[in-house]
Amino acid sequence: MTTYVLVPGAWHGAWVYQRLARELRTAGHEVHAVTLTGVGDRRHLLTPSVNLDTHIADVVNLITDEQIGDAVLVGHSYGGMVVTAVADRLPERVRGLVYVDAMVPDDGDSVWSLVTDNERAWYLNGTGDTGFTSAPLPFFDPRATPHPLATLLQAVRLEGDLSRFPHKSYVYATGWPTPSPFTELYERLARTPGWRTHAVDSGHNVMRDAPEELLAVLLHHA
Repeated sequence: MTTYVLVPGAWHGAWVYQRLARELRTAGHEVHAVTLTGVGDRRHLLTPSVNLDTHIADVVNLITDEQIGDAVLVGHSYGGMVVTAVADRLPERVRGLVYVDAMVPDDGDSVWSLVTDNERAWYLNGTGDTGFTSAPLPFFDPRATPHPLATLLQAVRLEGDLSRFPHKSYVYATGWPTPSPFTELYERLARTPGWRTHAVDSGHNVMRDAPEELLAVLLHHA
């Protein structure tokens, strides 16, 4: 049995992983799908102080409280920032990492620094409503909620690098309607020893558009 910890991207909650979590549990694995502070059904906790460190603590505390010692961390999009930092803080508890069309930061990177002006414009959408939240885009699932802007601006602080983790996968979505901000990253990781890379015919929401392909990647880490 493998324990999967599933971290969503910005604006989304644990619900984005419902189908995937069900399939993993059917295959006999333990699954923790996370809703981060201030988002989804935890939107009542949204304040100006919620930042990247808050979301890292969400997952660190889950792993320590549940006494998970063999986690496969799965991060979609913004969730790549979170799982990278969690692995850095709890390397002895992490068995593998799966990045789903996600950021893979180095020390000092932020979401803002890793994307293009196109995504930065998305992040600033609706900030005038509160000054500290980014509004979900019109084409998102209606369950999407405003996302704390500070999480997208704060730089991540890392003590080590991902070479400590021998089991790493990157899933790259080829079906973006605009140029993907992850193309250069995917091409670099495809040439980097220690990484398994997968290109899938999918929009950015790989969990919805290519669920079987994503499930196969995750089961490879079991």
